[in-house]
Formats: sequence, structure tokens, C-alpha cells
Amino acid sequence: MEKEIQVAEASIQEMEPRVQAHKWYPRFHVAPRAYWMNDPNGFSYFNGEYHLFYQHHPFSPEWGPMHWGHVVSRDLVHWEHLPVALAPSTEDDADGCFSGSAIEVNGKLVAMYTGNVWTGPDHDTDLKQVQMIAESSDGIHFTKRVEPVINEAPEGDIHPYHFRDPKVWEHNGTYYCVLGSRTKDHQGQVLLYRSDDLLNWAFMAVAAKKEGNGGFMWECPDLFHLGEHDVLVMSPQGVKPEGEKFHNLHQAVYVLGELEYGTGTFTHGDFHMLDAGFDFYAPQTLEDPEGRRVMIGWMDMWESEMPTQAHGFCGAMTIPRVLVPDGDRLLVQPLPELAELRREAVSYENQPVTAKQTFDSVNGTCLELRVEVNIKNADAFRVNFRSGSEEKTVLRWDKKDAAVTLDRTKSGAGVSGTRTVKVNTESDILKFRLFLDQSSAEIFINDGEAVMTARIYPEETSDGIEFEAEGEAVIERLEKWELHSVFSQKGGM
Repeated sequence: MEKEIQVAEASIQEMEPRVQAHKWYPRFHVAPRAYWMNDPNGFSYFNGEYHLFYQHHPFSPEWGPMHWGHVVSRDLVHWEHLPVALAPSTEDDADGCFSGSAIEVNGKLVAMYTGNVWTGPDHDTDLKQVQMIAESSDGIHFTKRVEPVINEAPEGDIHPYHFRDPKVWEHNGTYYCVLGSRTKDHQGQVLLYRSDDLLNWAFMAVAAKKEGNGGFMWECPDLFHLGEHDVLVMSPQGVKPEGEKFHNLHQAVYVLGELEYGTGTFTHGDFHMLDAGFDFYAPQTLEDPEGRRVMIGWMDMWESEMPTQAHGFCGAMTIPRVLVPDGDRLLVQPLPELAELRREAVSYENQPVTAKQTFDSVNGTCLELRVEVNIKNADAFRVNFRSGSEEKTVLRWDKKDAAVTLDRTKSGAGVSGTRTVKVNTESDILKFRLFLDQSSAEIFINDGEAVMTARIYPEETSDGIEFEAEGEAVIERLEKWELHSVFSQKGGM
């Protein structure tokens, strides 16, 4: 594999100076040094560092034969690029080292991933997928086990070719993994396996599936215990819209339930959306040393317009998010340590808003914005950001719908559309926390009750922020900080 990695690295290094000078290249989000990125993989804590791998095509800004890109951090805030970790190099992963996970075992970081081979021209039907292992003593250089550890899908109503994305964990001295799957008539489901040594795996059960509108394939499953529940995070493909929910091509959801380790079955409730915006897929979590459940997702969506491809790169990760149990739901909140990136604070208090209004020094393209607004006497409240002469992205609350809408109809190149989510404003206080990077917006509503993520591609001159209300709103507190880059110059930046 060493030769394949060297070839990949040479390709990336030739392109990266041009890519990272571009106006849309992120400053405080993990993005590829050059070319294509999708799903987070192998998100893990090993030897005092956080390792994040990702699906990576190092030869083109389009999806292609998958490698594992690699970044590392000591605090989940500041990151360093490392060389490509996995590259196609065996007969079982010749057409891609697909998604997977990583776990520390006896002083080694062990990655379990899906090896993919195309057996014909149709990528939906002509494929063979197996589960493979690679090990590393330093978390950087990996050695593959040549033979797959799971050679084929189990018997029963399980599709023989589409089973992928293993997520591994340890429970009471035994290893378990969930795999994304579908039935033979294309209904999404998750499989559960167990092992004593990570090498010999036994199929236990179809752990979970959903009757009705559950989609045709459940990708990137992740199962863990949090609070009073076991939680299954996954990315179902093909879920049909229901009201304001599930309007992206594919979804990222969680369900709460209970895993019966004896039988391998997971009894669970209905889907909850993890993000109500446009661009969030394939999230993966880890438990950090403090016991928090931290999640990162791919900040893009399949088959969306991706204007950065014309400039040699595509894809980014979200900021790290903390999952917080709250009764029969999870709150999704930005990692508190991101406050370390703040510079040049600006703040205002008790500001009435009726017509369109701006505030001195509240603008920019790379910032954090916190807004707490009393909407008791307002019928609507809007924040227009990345605003210019012809462009703006609009975050709008409407009393009559009790909902927040994110509108990128005028956001710039390529993208458009709206997404809406119901929110609770019984207290008459609405809270927004916005993280704006060069080509993205992540909006946390009411301390994590809902999150909306969007890629946007405005001009650099579109850096305004405007506030509007119908009726009268009072901004009780407004805070804005410029945010600095999270990457060190070492390792390719």
C-alpha cells in the first residue's frame, strides 16, 4: 500500500496550494487538502489524540476510488493534516476502501472498513463488498490484513451485495459491530455482529429496521449508549418527505431504544432528524475522555450542486457537535472548546428591531454569531447573512408557523431552496447561534433543539449581516466573534 499512498500524496501536494487560496476554502472546518471528500471514518481517540479519517478521492474533485484521508487533533478544535492512511491495494478493496470505524486495542489503532470491488458497469447491482481490518501502532501508518474478516452477507432477507460501513465498539469484553444493509426488496436495515478478537465475526441478527417510510438502504450506522437510552445514528437513503421533514436526497437520523445484547435486537422508536438543513450526512461519533458523545458529519449532500469542484476541491466536515440527552430526544450543541477560536469580540444588548437594521462591526465571512431575541411582540424575525448587493442567505422565524426557515434562494453560486423546522418559543425567547465559514453556515437553534446546516457560495464582498422584524422584536443580546483557522502549517497546510 505504500506505493499507492505515495502516488496519492504526490497528486494532492501538486494541487493543494491553488485549492487552499480559493475564496470558498474553509478556515475552521476540516476539508481535504485538495480534491474530493465525503463521509467521516474512523473517528477515534488514540494515544492522546483525536483521529478523524474520511472518504477521499485524491486524484479528482469528483467521487472516485475511495482512499482514507486523515487529520489529527489534540483538542477537537485545532487540526493537522496527515498523509493518506488507506489506499486501494488488494483484490478485495481494489475499487475502494469504503467507510468504516476505528478502535484502540492493545496499544494499536485498528480500523475496520468495507472493501469494494465493481463486478460490472452498474454500481447499484455489480459490486462485491467485504469487511476488512487494518492496524497501526502509531495511528498513522497502517498494515492491512490481506483476508477479509467478513467475506459475505449473511443468509436470510439480506441483500447479498450492499452491506457496508462497519462501526465497532466493545461491551463487557466483547466486540460488536453494526453494518448498513438492505433487504432483498430494498428496505433499509442494520445488521449486528459480535467477535472476541476483531478477526472472527459471528452474525447475530438484523438489529433494526422500520416499516413504512424507512428508505431503501441504511448507511453508516453508529450504535452507543447515552443517558437512559441506546442510540442508533444512521443515514437512511430514499426516505420520502413528511411535511417539513426529510427533504434532502438522503437523511441523517437517530432513533432511541434498547439493544438486547443477548439476541442482538434493537427495539426503538421513530426517526429523529439530526439536522434540518441541506447538507449533513453520514455522521460518526466517539466518546471523548470526559464521557461526552461527540459527532462529526459530512457537510454536503449527494447529487447537490458543488461549485467548488470547478476549483479542484469538494467536501468538508461539520464542526464537532456534542449530543446531549434531553428526555425523549437529543440536543445537538457545538463543541464548547470552539470558543478558543474567537477573536475581536463585538456585543450589543437590548436593541429594538422593527425595520431592517445593522450593527457596526457585525459582519464578515468567517465568524460566530449569537443572538437572543425576545419575539413576544413580533410576527416574524429575520437574520440576513452573507448579504451583498445581489446575495443573501435568510434565516427566518414566523410566529404563525412556529417555525424557522433557512432560505438560500439568493445565497450565490449553484445552490438554492428552503428548509423549515418547527421550534418551541413558549418562553418568547428565540436563540440562534451561527457559525459562518467561507462557504458554509451552521445554525444551532434554542441551545440545540434544532440544527440547520447549509453550503453556500457567495462572493467575498457579500459579508453583511442584517436584522429585520415584523412587529417589534428586541435583541436582548448580540455577540459576534471573528474565528481563526484551525489548521497548523505542519503536515500540508
